[in-house]
Amino acid sequence: MKPKTGIAIASVSTLTLVFCAGLAVLAQAPPPGTQPAATTNQDSTNDLSLSVGKSVVLDLARPVTRIVVGLGDFAQAQAVSPTQILLSGKAAGETSLIIWDQSGGRQFFNVTVRPSTFASTDVLDGLRRELRAELPGQNVRVSQDSGVIFLRGTVTNLNSSDRAVMIASTAGKVINLLNVNVPAPEPQILLKVRFASIDRTKEKQLGINIFSTGLGNTIGAVSTGQFPGPSPTPSGSGATLSAVNPLNLFAFYPGINLGATIQALETKGLAEVLAEPNVLAKNGHQASFLAGGEYPYPVAQSGSTGGASAPITIQYKQYGVLIAFLPTITNRGTIRLQVAPEVSALDYGNAVNIGGATVPALTIRRVKTEVELADGQSFVIGGLLDNRENANFQKIPFLGDIPILGKFFQSMDRKKSNTELIVIVTPEIVNPIDAGTPVPELKFPEGFLPPNSAIPMHTPDTKIAGATAPPPPATIPVEKLIESMKPETPLTIDGGMSVGGGGGGAVSSQPAPQ
Repeated sequence: MKPKTGIAIASVSTLTLVFCAGLAVLAQAPPPGTQPAATTNQDSTNDLSLSVGKSVVLDLARPVTRIVVGLGDFAQAQAVSPTQILLSGKAAGETSLIIWDQSGGRQFFNVTVRPSTFASTDVLDGLRRELRAELPGQNVRVSQDSGVIFLRGTVTNLNSSDRAVMIASTAGKVINLLNVNVPAPEPQILLKVRFASIDRTKEKQLGINIFSTGLGNTIGAVSTGQFPGPSPTPSGSGATLSAVNPLNLFAFYPGINLGATIQALETKGLAEVLAEPNVLAKNGHQASFLAGGEYPYPVAQSGSTGGASAPITIQYKQYGVLIAFLPTITNRGTIRLQVAPEVSALDYGNAVNIGGATVPALTIRRVKTEVELADGQSFVIGGLLDNRENANFQKIPFLGDIPILGKFFQSMDRKKSNTELIVIVTPEIVNPIDAGTPVPELKFPEGFLPPNSAIPMHTPDTKIAGATAPPPPATIPVEKLIESMKPETPLTIDGGMSVGGGGGGAVSSQPAPQ
């Protein structure tokens, strides 16, 4: 430590002598014949240089009344006597020093504070040690110029680059000139969804309607009203009867003008739905798939139209098999899924009529949830078991209570339904098929039309499409890698597709919200 102290004292003494000589010249008395006021109001400018952590003493010819430093972050000045100022360097940079004396004169100094050679070396050595410890095996070079730290070299990923900048920022401003190894392609997730639905229905009906033509071929009937009887059609010469349901039993005995229809039916229904849509997406990007269509429905516009009916516009609603999901690979290696599968179909049994147009309803099976699975695992994200039984019994008062014969004045309708639904999701991390590897194809039946050309159809190969692209570089600058990772503009399709497209298996993919 003693040799360094000697050097510091010598440098301070040398600078002090230089500035004392300069200031002595400036402080000389004005030549004869000049006005004292003009001499005291003249301004002078000098250049002054020192190192960080060092100090110089300025000797002035006249007592000092005021001292101002432009940027106090770089230098500090204080009066140690009426004619002496101590100037110390705090940080590398440039600033100004202005001094006023008792006669009203001003002196300007352009102060340059250089980085300390010893301090810079110690700081850089410390940064290199920290970088080697935190980023072993990575090539990071550190240099300093005018108080600014420069990082050069190559690191493996963006996290290493960020850590290097954080370490170097402890010594001041950092310029990141690092290169980063080109990362491997983002993993892609294939989502398999299985909808399995079974609807079973069973219905039994039994009822009797008794009617008579009476006198003059007029028609009378006795019915519980639950099942329709024969429909009368009066005419000028009499009346005719027609059975509503051809499966009804119909009997008429003209001798006593008495007839009967018997409704005795048993129906069974079975509906099975099995949908297995698959869709692929990048890690952290949303994807959707629709296999179905869009049906139109009228919408009345709001607002007054001067007494006229409101205008009608046609809008479209999607139906079919729809998937929308957002996969994210976690640090644990699992896959977090936000998934919303849906299966819908047109239901004309509950349709409504609007302005002469029949608008069908929709039967929808939809699940929306968030789960976390390992690669290849399956999860039942939704299920339904619905058993329903309805029974309707009607009779004619008093007549329906007669033993045995009362059965002719009763009707019964029993209906039982059973619904089972299960939704299973399976995410898988997949890789693309390598170039030159045969891709899976659908097996079509043999064609029933002869070919329209002797030349077989084929897809373009490398001879037609051109040579393959050159291999990408191994490393790129950090700023270019960050720019390439920004989200692309979401894909839009004409027709107002939001989550999925129109019919025919449209697919859309877009990144997640930031």
